[in-house]
Amino acid sequence: MSYATSDETHTPQPTEAAPPARLLRLPEVIARVGLRRSAIYQRMSEGRFPRSRSLGPKCAVWVEAEIDEWIREVSRISN
Repeated sequence: MSYATSDETHTPQPTEAAPPARLLRLPEVIARVGLRRSAIYQRMSEGRFPRSRSLGPKCAVWVEAEIDEWIREVSRISN
C-alpha cells in the first residue's frame, strides 16, 4: 500500500494575485492626467483616450490600469 507524504498532498498556493481593478471617477482622472473635462471627452471621442464605463445614469468611471497605461504611452511619445 502506498502512502502519500505531506509534500505530495500539499496543494500549491497561487502566487500573489493581481490586485482587483480600481475604478476612478472624473475628478481623479482630471488630477492624474492634467486635462480638463472637455479635453478628456474630446480625446475619448477621437479614440485618443481610454473610454469611460457607465455604472449608472450619472456615474462614469475609468479603469485605473488603462489611465496608467495612457500616461506611460504619452510620456514615451514625448521623450
